[in-house]
Amino acid sequence: MPATDLDSERDYADDQFSAQGVFRTERSKAVCAYFEPGQFIPVHAPDSDVTVVVQSGQGIVRDGDTDHEVEPGSVVSVPAGQDRGVRATEGERLEAVLVTAPPPTDAEHEPVRRGLKQGEFEP
Repeated sequence: MPATDLDSERDYADDQFSAQGVFRTERSKAVCAYFEPGQFIPVHAPDSDVTVVVQSGQGIVRDGDTDHEVEPGSVVSVPAGQDRGVRATEGERLEAVLVTAPPPTDAEHEPVRRGLKQGEFEP
């Protein structure tokens, strides 16, 4: 079983959030995600459940029509097919662990790529 910690995986990027994969099978995927202030994962709705566990910083996690304000210790789970996205609060970095089951397909991540390219949280 892989074991790691957020300090070992930490990698911030200037242009967009950074996701460091730490575990993947056909049934699930876990990543450590690092956001500079204002960075985000665009809203998308893949056919997988996701659980976001915030380790440090503040931000929002979109769950359908609801934006949950999150801080260290917050846990938000969003069911498959529901709109979801993550955004760091302006002025503060955000670190979180995201677990998806099953892992989204490449095609399901197209709205994420489009949103990042266009700089839009809601592409």
